[in-house]
Amino acid sequence: MLRKWIAVYNGRSMRGLLSRPPYFRCIALLLVVWSSIPNPVTASDGVRTATIRKSGNSGWHLVNVSQDSITSRIGVIYPNIGEPYRSIFDNIVGGIKDIVGDDVLSYAIDKKVNTPDLEAELGNRKIDVLIALGRSGLGVASSLKIQPRIVAGGVIWAPQDNADTLSVVSLAPAPSLLFTRLKKLTPSVNRVYVVYNPQQNQWLIDIAQKAAKDNKLTLVALQAENLKIAVNRYKKVLQEIDPKHDAIWLPQDSTTVNHSSILPLVLEQAWKRSIPLFSSSVVHVKRGALFSLYPDNRALGHQLGVIAKEILSNAETNKGIVYPLKKVLTAVNIRTANHLGIDLNYRDQQAFDLVFPRP
Repeated sequence: MLRKWIAVYNGRSMRGLLSRPPYFRCIALLLVVWSSIPNPVTASDGVRTATIRKSGNSGWHLVNVSQDSITSRIGVIYPNIGEPYRSIFDNIVGGIKDIVGDDVLSYAIDKKVNTPDLEAELGNRKIDVLIALGRSGLGVASSLKIQPRIVAGGVIWAPQDNADTLSVVSLAPAPSLLFTRLKKLTPSVNRVYVVYNPQQNQWLIDIAQKAAKDNKLTLVALQAENLKIAVNRYKKVLQEIDPKHDAIWLPQDSTTVNHSSILPLVLEQAWKRSIPLFSSSVVHVKRGALFSLYPDNRALGHQLGVIAKEILSNAETNKGIVYPLKKVLTAVNIRTANHLGIDLNYRDQQAFDLVFPRP
């Protein structure tokens, strides 16, 4: 029944959500990711919907733990929300446990949480590394006065005050993976344009420059600190671009990939002029981008678990580092591929995890 509901939600109702602000678009992305899981999860997978043990009125809930005396060096906090979102977080936690073992303490956090009470709880449990999932999870973790080392995951990253003490796995897929996929689909492309806000994505562009060279691509990265500059940058790119040898990359950037003004402009021009357009956000593929990479939630948990284990061995390791997603799934728009002259037969399509338009 839940999957039938999601199938409807991914249809007409999803369009309304995709027009909302960035936070809601992130939820839309997670919905698409959840609905791509091929089979319902089971207890043997370690991601069955969690049993919540309430903590009075403190605003946090210990998950799947019945003994007050249990301690652990690794804790996980995430928003206390219902399905289908809860299964996304359960799946990530399952991946963490694959790496570090089952003695991970998970906390579902309400919108209003008593942080002193949570601090006391984490101290009593002897938590050394706290993995914070989602924007609200990271917000709570960052507000704690007695802080264990924080590892953040499931966030569209932008630098913040305590960034030099964090280890972050962003929702942004690794540029090397994007460029490798681009070359497979469009081998004639040798130059990629990207417009980005340096306050949000300079860390990612620095990684992308090296990845572009490794894939024999020239990356033309254009900075835009506000929407007006971004619009002008795109207009200039669209005047100069060579559709046979150039492509446009849309990063996860609330300034330069504005869904009400920039995205419709770029999608329209890319279609009219047969420009390869790829994205770091799966929701753009549904609207006409050629392809995107998106999170494999279990593998995201593995990546977070590896970082947490490294920190337990050396508390100073990985500080101030932001990592892109290394294990991802792939979505493709076959209508756009056909329009660009890319022939994807039935067998080719089986290599993708999501195919749009859906039958």
